[in-house]
Amino acid sequence: MPNGGFCRLPGGSVVVAIGLPSPAGDGATVRFLVHAANRARALTRLRNLGLRAVYLRGNAEPPTPDEITAVLHHPDGMLWRGCPQELWHPIRSLPKAPAA
Repeated sequence: MPNGGFCRLPGGSVVVAIGLPSPAGDGATVRFLVHAANRARALTRLRNLGLRAVYLRGNAEPPTPDEITAVLHHPDGMLWRGCPQELWHPIRSLPKAPAA
């Protein structure tokens, strides 16, 4: 089950943070940050990347203030990282799933 949460910003938009299994299929967990107009739109942006089973139930692990700052200052509004010690990466650098 994914772990994550969201934070509504003063302007009405939201930042969603969610942890999902790595698309590379290596068993690791990847934390995604998405800035969008609403939660549904944020999850749709992730689904459009091929992450089909993305659902956010509850608000167990909302984005931290540092995560919110990181995603707001990125032009794409979508970031990911594999572990807390790692720097944030743009979503286009996400490893693709291996071909079947």
